Amino acid sequence: MDVEEFLKRDVNRRQFLDRSARNAAGMAAGVVGLASNLTRAESSPSERVVLAGIGVRGQGKFLTSSMAAFPDVRIKTICDVDESVAPAAIKSIEKGQAVAPEFVTDFRRVLDDPEIDGVVIATPDHWHALMAIMACQAGKDVYVEKPVSHNLNEGLKMIEAARKYQRVVQSGIHQRSGSHFQSAVDFVQSGKLGEVKLAKAWIIHRRKPIGKKKNTTVPAGVNYDLWLGPAASRPFNPNRFHYNWHWFWDYGTGEMGNWGVHMLDIARWGLGVELPERISASGGKYFFNDDQETPDTQVVQYSYSDKTIVWEHRLWSTHGMEGRNAAAAFYGDKGTLVVDRGGWKVYDQKDAATSGTSDQATTHHRNFIDCIKSRKTPTSDIEIGHVSSALCHLGNVAFRAGQEIHFDTRLNQIIGNESANALLGREYRQDWELPQV
Repeated sequence: MDVEEFLKRDVNRRQFLDRSARNAAGMAAGVVGLASNLTRAESSPSERVVLAGIGVRGQGKFLTSSMAAFPDVRIKTICDVDESVAPAAIKSIEKGQAVAPEFVTDFRRVLDDPEIDGVVIATPDHWHALMAIMACQAGKDVYVEKPVSHNLNEGLKMIEAARKYQRVVQSGIHQRSGSHFQSAVDFVQSGKLGEVKLAKAWIIHRRKPIGKKKNTTVPAGVNYDLWLGPAASRPFNPNRFHYNWHWFWDYGTGEMGNWGVHMLDIARWGLGVELPERISASGGKYFFNDDQETPDTQVVQYSYSDKTIVWEHRLWSTHGMEGRNAAAAFYGDKGTLVVDRGGWKVYDQKDAATSGTSDQATTHHRNFIDCIKSRKTPTSDIEIGHVSSALCHLGNVAFRAGQEIHFDTRLNQIIGNESANALLGREYRQDWELPQV
């Protein structure tokens, strides 16, 4: 989910120490304070990190504009297959850096530019891996939005490329940079909740149906063949294009890859686990009668040797679990901790601990820039991004398979179900196959 969409959500905060107003003020003050600490110092050209944004309609515009505000960053070029999105992105970036970026429609021109140090990828999911790998091969560092891949096998190839070409690859799971998420995980792992064997994560909100639309001619200024890239060739349909691509298997990963990756990342981080051995899923399109392929209702259970994670999303409801619409909860025998983007609280303990919110996005973007300079491992390195994205992929595979799947965590394969195992990868359109690493 992009930041603009998230800010429109009416997130329920009623049971969180009545902190809504305080958190809003705290978030604003934190961002302003952080910006004042990070910016306003002049940087010489030799110290400046030169970036390009690939995919700049929504989240990509936000990411590049955020990084353009850093004095040691220059967004030299932005790229999108739809020329109509360029003016808004250029204006937003120019506001931050006082210089308008160049605009191109083919990302390969960005990769060929020796002045560009890194790329910020915020395209549809089906393009993430191919662009990231090609960028690593071109000697660029990479910030890639979540989920980092369209399928599990792609994530493994992305890790290979990052390590072989010694690139900094930061995934867009920005909650990892939030100090209150970090302190929540520290509390869970401290033993103060006792034995924690179960974590739940969820998103409960009301989306609008996308309706049913007919195929049409490609809009002027759109390079549709390049937009399709590795996906199968199909006629242009506006319901499969801007944003709604999330809900089609060829391009997106449904709500699991959209919101699930954020909250499942926190759940597995707190439990200290990676990929599970057994995955079962249920759900379907119970509410929407439209063109969407992905489920509007989905429950997934991830079984480890001695722990369990449960995911749930409902896209037609507003009453969230534990009084929150998007969160992760950890259940121990001595208490329960619930955390979301507004803070965290412990229940069932005397003088229960709590925390307000913290900045996440700006801190995360800053970490990427700092790691480009220092060559240190970023907060949400590609391996972290891959595992949390793979949880979403496995949940979707179990749903599509219609039965529990058994996953070999050593071989990264599904055991005893070839059709399900095939869903760990995809068929690529000719000339758009993943590069050999």
